[in-house]
Amino acid sequence: MSDLPARESMEFDVVVVGAGPAGLATAIRLKQQALEQGTDISVVVVEKGSEVGAHILSGAVIDPIGLDALLPEWRSDPDRPLKTQVTTDEFMYLGHAGGVTLPNLFMPKLMNNHGNFVGSLGNVARWLGRKAEELGVEIYPGFPASEVLVEDGKVMGVATGDMGISRNGEPNANFTRGMELRAKYTIFGEGARGSLTKQMVERFGLNQGRDHQKYGIGIKELWQVQPDKFRPGLVRHSMGWPLPNNAGGGSWLYHFDDNLVSVGFVVHLNYKNPTLSPFEEFQRFKTHPMVRDVFEGGKRIGYGARAIMEGGWQSVPRLSFPGGCLVGDSAGFVNVPRIKGSHNAILSGMLCADHVFAALQAGRAHDEVAAYEESWRASPIGYDLKRVRNVKPLWSKYGTAAGVALGGLDMWLTELFGWSPFGTMKHGKPDHECLLPLDQVQPIKYDRPDGVLTFDKLSSVFLSNTNHEEDQPPHLKVKDMGLQKASELGVYGGPSQRYCPAGVYEWVEGEGGPRYQINAQNCVHCKTCDIKDPNQNITWVTPEGGGGPNYVNM
Repeated sequence: MSDLPARESMEFDVVVVGAGPAGLATAIRLKQQALEQGTDISVVVVEKGSEVGAHILSGAVIDPIGLDALLPEWRSDPDRPLKTQVTTDEFMYLGHAGGVTLPNLFMPKLMNNHGNFVGSLGNVARWLGRKAEELGVEIYPGFPASEVLVEDGKVMGVATGDMGISRNGEPNANFTRGMELRAKYTIFGEGARGSLTKQMVERFGLNQGRDHQKYGIGIKELWQVQPDKFRPGLVRHSMGWPLPNNAGGGSWLYHFDDNLVSVGFVVHLNYKNPTLSPFEEFQRFKTHPMVRDVFEGGKRIGYGARAIMEGGWQSVPRLSFPGGCLVGDSAGFVNVPRIKGSHNAILSGMLCADHVFAALQAGRAHDEVAAYEESWRASPIGYDLKRVRNVKPLWSKYGTAAGVALGGLDMWLTELFGWSPFGTMKHGKPDHECLLPLDQVQPIKYDRPDGVLTFDKLSSVFLSNTNHEEDQPPHLKVKDMGLQKASELGVYGGPSQRYCPAGVYEWVEGEGGPRYQINAQNCVHCKTCDIKDPNQNITWVTPEGGGGPNYVNM
């Protein structure tokens, strides 16, 4: 590989990594600023998905404050991506056979969803992509950024991955060298646990003085339901069953557009029992008597999963470093109790763009845009996250039942008085340190799927339209296979077989004993393995261009 030809390079003012809401908002705002000032700047967005929106997955109930700020006329656009407003807002606490619906008057005002929209965040990204291109932004889907270009301690841009590398690491007949995209500033909007963002956090010590990041996994299905089961604008959330009290998480169920229902389940990745399967817990949830009726006679038409940044206010890393910035879920701007982050993603992209544009206008390049880091906590993003900073730690420390009550009290006190009796709580251990050895837990047994309401992983992955070129180096890197066998299997019983929602990992019995099989073609890029492996022995990197899911209306 050392005799590969040199990469060709292109120069830009700004390179944005990731065509999600944050990255596209950054690009749009930069171009808007340039138009207002009568100047021009070159902005390019690289996206690992085969098209803009292909890898975007969310519930999604969307707070429109971000779109209102970025593109104020969006509601009058006949092609607008969000058309269903919330009409009914319900919160349930479920037991095994029943549950209670909590009166809305008990819920803090910030949890109210009226005025929000239900829809597909992937379609929002596609629409934002078109708006960006109309302003002159160049967007290159199918070109994952695989390397950060750092010179003299400054980020100088990124390189896209080589294509046509065979599984043995050698170029094949379809080999194409990646490109260097050099820029005065590089913005990382890769989403949760982005592979390059992870490197930047470590290289520049961006998490020093901050609490460690926390994560959840969100698993989603899209259903076409019978018209008599459809309630346009209904938003329903639940906590409790089927998860045990010491494993946090909850569900959503949203009715939108034409008889579509988005149903999903979040499991916080600090759970302890290595036999717990977030995918199987989601399937069980749909069988609850207060839930299952919605799906009777319906058809499941979509599936996907992704990690969620849950650390919030106290876990947001430093956002700026020489030559670059973090935006959106790369920074961890999700409001966990609201299950919302796209509004903050857009706002962070705009805030970053304003400061980067000012730096460019001042003739600066490759320095640290410290003003962006210094401003976000006093912005609407900071206000949104600070009010809920203790909810996740309370859930983790006291369990779901007591944690929900204490979290609600904390949100009320913070909302009414701007004060919390808990101060700012710590999160406890990193998620990968939370698993107990197999011999210390009661194994969980799950029912077989019925193929009507509950399903297996492989038929689910089929609906995600996931595809990877088979003859390429694996993008799931196991550092020490001996450690994986001795610890991941020998101590913890092989939890990767259960936490992965796509059937990527298997321990297969063979003549020489158990063998670790990695079905990388199934990977939906949720990054859970990179987060939850108890030894941090698995690393997720970008696969060859365009690989992964191709979500539709997700």
